[in-house]
Amino acid sequence: MTGNDDTILEYFQEHDVALPPKGLEINLEREGFSVSYSTIHRRLKKLEQTGLVDRVRQREAYYAITDKGRAYLSGELDASELTLDE
Repeated sequence: MTGNDDTILEYFQEHDVALPPKGLEINLEREGFSVSYSTIHRRLKKLEQTGLVDRVRQREAYYAITDKGRAYLSGELDASELTLDE
């Protein structure tokens, strides 16, 4: 897990939205966060593999936080407990 992962997850949780990577980049930038599109794209794939976000639309690649992601942010789930979903 990286600081960018927390930023991404916190944005999804605070705004309760589903966004594509580009939309997330634009909205994070509007809120003063500097996370590149390539970083967001790469980290969303990792967050999906660990079950912290879910791809809610396959074709357009929209992502949203999962209950597991909320548990991680609230401290109920430690990063050391995260494994790649198969």
